[in-house]
This record gives sequence, structure tokens and C-alpha cells, in this order.
Amino acid sequence: MIGRTQVAIIGAGPAGLLLGHLLGRRGIDTVILERAGREHVLARIRAGVLEQGTVELLTDVGLGERLKREGLVHGGIEICFAGGRHRIDFQSLTGGKVVTVYGQTEVTRDLMKARAAAGAPTVYDAVEVTLTGFQREQPVVWYRSDGATQELQCDFIAGCDGSHGVSRASIPGGVFTTHERVYPFGWLGLLAEVPPCGAELIYASHDRGFALCSMRSRHRSRYYIQVPAGESVEDWPDERFFDELRARLDPTAAAAVVPGPAIEKSIVPLRSFVAEPLRCGQLFLAGDAAHIVPPTGAKGLNLAVSDVHYLAEAFDEFYARGSSAGLDGYSERALARVWKAERFSWWMTSLLHLFPETGSFGRHMQLAELEYLVESRAAAAVLAENYVGLPF
Repeated sequence: MIGRTQVAIIGAGPAGLLLGHLLGRRGIDTVILERAGREHVLARIRAGVLEQGTVELLTDVGLGERLKREGLVHGGIEICFAGGRHRIDFQSLTGGKVVTVYGQTEVTRDLMKARAAAGAPTVYDAVEVTLTGFQREQPVVWYRSDGATQELQCDFIAGCDGSHGVSRASIPGGVFTTHERVYPFGWLGLLAEVPPCGAELIYASHDRGFALCSMRSRHRSRYYIQVPAGESVEDWPDERFFDELRARLDPTAAAAVVPGPAIEKSIVPLRSFVAEPLRCGQLFLAGDAAHIVPPTGAKGLNLAVSDVHYLAEAFDEFYARGSSAGLDGYSERALARVWKAERFSWWMTSLLHLFPETGSFGRHMQLAELEYLVESRAAAAVLAENYVGLPF
């Protein structure tokens, strides 16, 4: 079967679904292809902190009702080191800006509902996806669905299918340059149906390693501890995990940790990655297909939102006014924000994690910087303005 659309979107995660939503509001036709099933997409446990700009954009395009009702607004974070805990007050440091805790799964759910209400097509379980013709301005996407080969002709392809997707892998060698930093550790994360140990996120820097106390709701907690690369989830029964988490927190936070059976437990390797440019012919990359940040700075989902915001504006300019200026400038515009977020995530990771190879000197430098951070309003303001999100 041969189909036709204006923009073929590869990937039904939040980047692809949001791009489809933004383009649909502008009267631009899209088809989204997703290799996994709908329930598998919703089962992915991912980020949960939304910048103020992300919340404002989602609200402006009609996706803010449940977000406003269920999201947890945070006016700061706490940083724990040397046995004490210190609050970074975002609101006072940024003129009132905040972040909102609202899981990526919930953002995806809201986007799926909006797309279904609009009657826009999403093909789940689309396998053997092949992208052709995008370097010759005649893009065609081939895929198999329900056992049959399908052909989708389009004007453009938006690759929103993550770091292991087909989009970036389809670009010939030599077209873009990649930049990467792989960290010698990962995050062991545990999700449990227990109340959080604090009202806001707690970032802990300890001689035993980094820890993060986060949440998905008022009754569901997400905890992380730094573990060496190569560790296995099987090595970390729940009891051992909670004992180690408490050991890395200040006494008050540790006493407030309520242990509970893991709903989900996994290890995420940490790396920084950027591919540039974000365009090859009529194929455009957005979100994790284009860049990866360590989760320390809570930037991954928010960067995907800014990418597709820029890309939607560029497609609108092309179809509404016949101008390709926005498309031609998309990569440079998006990467300017990407690199700032990469810098912040790298800095937060370097500041808070244990790097054994740096020895006692490196650890003392971290502690000195942490002391300066909590004593200097100017230093705290730099963290705060980056954490709540730089302007789109």
C-alpha cells in the first residue's frame, strides 16, 4: 500500500508525538511510525522534571489540564554534602521561575490522547523501517505493518526515534560529526510506591558516591545511586539498595526514607553525546536521536521539547510562506541550546559524582565548589537559571 503525508515522523515518544501535535495545530499532515507497541512505549520509565518553558509550551498547546492538576511544582532543590543539606531557591534566584515534577510517561499519555482525539494516524509495531530518498528531496519511508510492506511518501522526515533508532543510523558516514563523553559509572534507579523522603529533589554528593532522591507523585518515589560501570541489577536486592541510599544522605533525609518493594529497577549508563548537524537533506533529527545528556541536570526531555518547537516553527514557515530559511537554520538554532544544556549536565555530573581517578585532590575540589555554590548567591543563581531552563 502506498501512503502520502507531508511530514513522516519516526518515533512515538514525547518528541515525535509533540512534533505531530504542534504540526497538526498548524494544519500540517503527519504520520507517526513507532517500532514498539503502544503499551511498551507507555511502560518506559524516563525523566520526570519539566522546565518552566516546557510546562508553558505544553499548556499553550492544550496539553496542560492534567499536568496542572497532578504535577508537583518545585521552587528549588536541595544539595547534600559533608553531612549537611542546603536549599537552592529557584524562585528567589530567577525571578519566580519553578520546575514541575510530572513523569515522561504522563506527558506521553497526554500526547497520545490528544493525537487520538485529533484523528491523526500513529502506526505502532511498525518494523523494518527504511528511510530512502531524503538526500534527493524525494523521501520515502518503507515499513512492515500487520505482515505487509507499506510505502509512505512524504516531503520531510523527522527522526525522533532515540539514540538507537533507524533515523540517525540511516545517515551516510561523513555527513555529521559526533562528540561523546562516556562516564565510568551509571545510575541504579529504583521506583517504589512509597512517599518521597523530601518535599523537593535531593542531590547528594558523598564519599561513597552520588545519590538522588526524586519522585513521580506524592506517593511514588524514584531513587538513584551511582554504581560502577558493569554493575548488575541482580547484585542489588532492595534491602541493599536502601541501605546504600541512606548511607549517602544526611541523617534527617536518611531517616525519612521509607523502603518498599521495587516496581522497577534498572541501571542507566551515563554519557554525553551530540551529533551535528541535525539535518541531512530532507531528514531532520530531534531529541535523543540527535543528542544525549547525563540525567543529572534533568535536561533530556526538555531538550527534545525545544528541538521540536524549533522544528515545528520551521515546517510552518515552509508550508505557510514557502520559505526554507527556518529549515536551513534549524540545526544551528537547536544546537546553540543543546550545547548549553550539555555544558550544564556535564558540570552537574562532574560536581556531584565520585571520580576515583581524581583522588583526594579531586574530591576536595568538589567540596570546595559545593561550599562556594551554597555560600555565593551569584553561583547559586547560575545553577538555578540553568535548572529551570534557558529560554527557547
